[in-house]
Amino acid sequence: MTISYTLKVANSRFGGFSKLLFRWKGSIYKLLYKEFIVFVVLYALLSLVYRRLLTEEQKRLYTKVAQYCNRSTDLIPMSFVLGFYVTLIVNRWWAQYTSIPLPDQLMCVISSNVHGNDERGRILRRTLIRYANLSAVLILRSVSTRVLKRFPTMDHVVEAGFMTQDERKKFESLHSDFNKYWIPCVWFTNLAAQARRDGRIRDDVALRLLMDELNLYRAKCSMLFHYDWISIPLVYTQVVTIAVYSFFAFCLIGRQFLEPLEPGQEGDLDMYVPLSTLLQFFFYAGWLKVAEQIINPFGEDDDDFETNKLIDRNLQVSLLSVDDMYQNLPPAVKDKYWNESTAQPPYTTATAAETLKPSFLGSTFDMRMCEDAEQSQPAEASPSTMRIQTPLLSRFFAAASPAISIKNFGRGSRGHPHLRRSRADGSFPSPYPNRSEDPESVARIEEEETEDEESRASEPTTPGGRPGGTQPLEASKTQRKELPLIQVKAPSSESIGADRPEAWEP
Repeated sequence: MTISYTLKVANSRFGGFSKLLFRWKGSIYKLLYKEFIVFVVLYALLSLVYRRLLTEEQKRLYTKVAQYCNRSTDLIPMSFVLGFYVTLIVNRWWAQYTSIPLPDQLMCVISSNVHGNDERGRILRRTLIRYANLSAVLILRSVSTRVLKRFPTMDHVVEAGFMTQDERKKFESLHSDFNKYWIPCVWFTNLAAQARRDGRIRDDVALRLLMDELNLYRAKCSMLFHYDWISIPLVYTQVVTIAVYSFFAFCLIGRQFLEPLEPGQEGDLDMYVPLSTLLQFFFYAGWLKVAEQIINPFGEDDDDFETNKLIDRNLQVSLLSVDDMYQNLPPAVKDKYWNESTAQPPYTTATAAETLKPSFLGSTFDMRMCEDAEQSQPAEASPSTMRIQTPLLSRFFAAASPAISIKNFGRGSRGHPHLRRSRADGSFPSPYPNRSEDPESVARIEEEETEDEESRASEPTTPGGRPGGTQPLEASKTQRKELPLIQVKAPSSESIGADRPEAWEP
């Protein structure tokens, strides 16, 4: 039976959780008290042996062993191992609960799409939802000990009304080496197809909707079966269990009271009851017991799922939905707020204070804007506004690139002759007309261009018109000159308009 304490913690108040510490059913005390008693008894026996039965030489040897065991406890990562394991177990526990098949959506689709007020229509609806409940009972018998004790044989399933004798004979005549919980779902699909042919389901869209809901229902049954089949790897559970047991085995020896090795040495405080060690056992061993309890929530522990109650609820609600509630509607009338533009349900005296609170309209709704009116005026982007360069880009604009040379500039400009338009004086426009050009650099560029044109004119050409002559590598190297690098700077905003082609002279 699931222990529910939600109402006890509905409101936060002083010592709210402390009231839960005195409950026994479903508590950690009920889970852990046997292991706790065993640990305390073993600790007390070792303490008596050390204090009363050992000689001085034996006490010295035991002290060294105890100190070694106490140091060894720091090498076991208890918090990491247990924390990750319990988190995995809790996530799996909740996923198993959400995989329990519930017929709520399916029964609404059956009630609205399988028509007929006669006995045949009623039989169809009740049989369809009964097949769905039968599939859930069969899968829960396979995973839950509570349900298996309630329905130990198929005779009990037939006696409970989930299956008829003819259906049982048909079910047992189908031989399979695997679980046959899916057979009622196949009966459901065949019966729904027959209802479509008979006109009880009026169109294919309704049949498709019914099949989709059934597939979701069957998928949950299948997922529940696979959760029971595929467990958390055994090696992980063994590692966690060995880590906890070995940790407290070292604590039994290493946390004992020890007399000082030297006669004049000051010893630790002799506490007959090791409170810190007992609390540590309570936390770590209790953490392991929590994982042990919820790793399979289909058992008979206090906090395991109430599967028998779910079966009773699902059958009763689903039959009520598809039979008694079919076309059984209250009269449709005008509601209380028919002539009111804003509906406002009344409050009781206990909740009247909630009407004084304003509605939430957004986190920035009440934010005050800047008192300066000029800051609230709209601003238009102007092309003449100075653009601010980031410090990173300023470095690149201000520094010279080692890959840029005067010769490369000359070749690059010849590669695109359509980008160069000469002015009337025979010179080419500068990309930055507002800046002064270096006369020496300009002279070197012109000299380089002249040498390149002369070398191309002197080279023999192939029949295709391409230069076919070759030149020794040593000769070409001697003709090269070491030229200085130039620095490229970002254009100013005043020079942007001058770079346009329409501003150049023809």
